[in-house]
Amino acid sequence: MGSIIYIAGVVLSILAVLDILKKPISLVGKIITAVLVLATSWIGLAVYYLYAKDHLTEWFK
Repeated sequence: MGSIIYIAGVVLSILAVLDILKKPISLVGKIITAVLVLATSWIGLAVYYLYAKDHLTEWFK
């Protein structure tokens, strides 16, 4: 059971980072956001998908 949760976390993290890299923001903004999402694990993924995904272009113009 633990390995399924781990694999789901890895897949969602990869998808989040790929989504961040597609955003029209500065390179520094992409790096900061990707590192924060990867470093904070499930909490970072939840915050990214529920809130930050729609606000990144406003924050990093």
